[in-house]
Amino acid sequence: MRNKIFLSALLIFFSLGHAGAQTRKLYPVDEAAKDRSFKVFRDKLLAAASKKDKAFVLSILDPKIQLSFGGDSGLKDFKEMWKIDQPNSKFWDELTTILKLGGAFQTIEGRKEFAAPYITSSWPDKLDSFEYAAVIGKNVRLRAEPGVNSPVVTSLTYDIVKFITTEPPTAAVQKDGFDWIKVATSDGKQGYVAKTYLRSPVDYRAYFRKVNGSWRMVVFLAGD
Repeated sequence: MRNKIFLSALLIFFSLGHAGAQTRKLYPVDEAAKDRSFKVFRDKLLAAASKKDKAFVLSILDPKIQLSFGGDSGLKDFKEMWKIDQPNSKFWDELTTILKLGGAFQTIEGRKEFAAPYITSSWPDKLDSFEYAAVIGKNVRLRAEPGVNSPVVTSLTYDIVKFITTEPPTAAVQKDGFDWIKVATSDGKQGYVAKTYLRSPVDYRAYFRKVNGSWRMVVFLAGD
């Protein structure tokens, strides 16, 4: 009897250990097609972003759009912050990336919204948003050192990884035309990933809400 109890305890121990060692994943989610009106709206917004259509973007911004957690809001602050009339504005690339990464519908204070990208809308509550990030691709190489010729430790597919670089935690090493971030996987492997394949839940994100029958961007910000 004691042997059976001992063996059962061992099985539970090893099964728990195995479960704890499983890699964390955050697979892409895109619910836009669940609402045809939003899908049409997003397609138009993506097209406008590709053409840097300032007039269209300004027309879909909510007059009280939230731009930060420090009080920045509204069309005037948006124009001053992003300077979309200038050719080197980073807004267009940021918006395009956010929209192409999908997202999900959610209800906030009784109002239906679409939150993008999916990293923000699907992020696990138990993981610190500033300590972890999601790999946004398949077979992304985790390298032993920064650089495209560094040995590959493993390949990552939509894994959630932890930042392990020091001050600041997302400091990048530049080499071979890429910014490299040092991270650790949930099963203990460490190495560098090109920053372009990483996305934090506190990176820029956008929220859209239907106001008086038309979709509006009501939030566009980063941080927490």
